[in-house]
Amino acid sequence: MITSRHPSYRRSLCGPALFYLSGLALLVLLSGCAAVHTSIAKANLDVQTKMSDAVFLDPVSPDKRTIFIQVRNTSDKPNFDIVQPIKAAIVAKGYRITEDPDQAHFTLQAQVLSVTKTDPSAAEAALNAGYGGVLGGMATGATIGAAVDGWRGAGIGAGAGAIAGGLASTVANAMVKDVTYVAITDVQISQKTKQGVTGTQQTFVDNAQGTGAHVKQTFDETVNEKRYRTRVMSTANQVNLDYEDAAPRLNAGLTRVLAGLF
Repeated sequence: MITSRHPSYRRSLCGPALFYLSGLALLVLLSGCAAVHTSIAKANLDVQTKMSDAVFLDPVSPDKRTIFIQVRNTSDKPNFDIVQPIKAAIVAKGYRITEDPDQAHFTLQAQVLSVTKTDPSAAEAALNAGYGGVLGGMATGATIGAAVDGWRGAGIGAGAGAIAGGLASTVANAMVKDVTYVAITDVQISQKTKQGVTGTQQTFVDNAQGTGAHVKQTFDETVNEKRYRTRVMSTANQVNLDYEDAAPRLNAGLTRVLAGLF
């Protein structure tokens, strides 16, 4: 009779055990591969700024390079200040800033709509919506999504090894996150027409009054300026990116694009 102390019995147990432990180690190692790839591929900060529509302003003589600038920040990041950087960049291009819009040949109006963490597809959708378009789907649960992927990986196998692999993947994904911050800004630029040239502008306003009524208004007026509208999207992408590191680069990208229009 072979007892539990017999060498052949111990060998019969050690073989499957070693195979199981080796497989478990390999599973844990592979579960972190995606996180390692992300940490390498996204190691450097990538900042991009795009416009939904091109804007072409008519060239003017130096004496007409006067501009009135109005910037509003309606995002949930009140410290995202682009007013002074934009003014400095435009002055550096030879323009004079005036506080009287009637005396300005150009008027730059910008509204920062959103500064948030999102995914690239939602950012592109917001850009493609153009000036005044909706910002649906901008905020995303990136961290939660990574955790869900990890637990989904744990469900591939019913054994303890698969569960351990899923846990390792969850931990790895929680530590290594592909983060994208985006700043969405709607921009309107007005340029005075030549002396004696006027046009007609029609403004339509549809205001909802609760859930059962609308107030519609139409205004016709004679104007002596051309108006151009566009949406600007600035994105910053890096592994484990913090808002404090992203904000200055988003600010710089937005400033460069707005100043580059003049």
